[in-house]
Amino acid sequence: MSETFTIRVNIADRYYPLKIKRADEAKVRNAAKKINDTVFQYRKVYSDKDAQDFLAMAALQFVTKLTDLDEGEGDNKYTDFLQDINQKLEAALEK
Repeated sequence: MSETFTIRVNIADRYYPLKIKRADEAKVRNAAKKINDTVFQYRKVYSDKDAQDFLAMAALQFVTKLTDLDEGEGDNKYTDFLQDINQKLEAALEK
């Protein structure tokens, strides 16, 4: 079932509407939770920074891990998944 629908995802206290495949909903929500958890950890340590700084640090952390996976395993499923999420977030931010 590749039916798409719109969900609202909260990332760093902002909501983003995303059109996704129904089968991807749990993955997208889990990814948003991981981002929020990482942002929260940075927020506790660096109280003088703003949300964009936390998001940038979280993005760097996740892409560093992704790069390690790419170099070590050569498995592109994580890259494709993250690129898909990134495209959806960029599209939502452009609105």
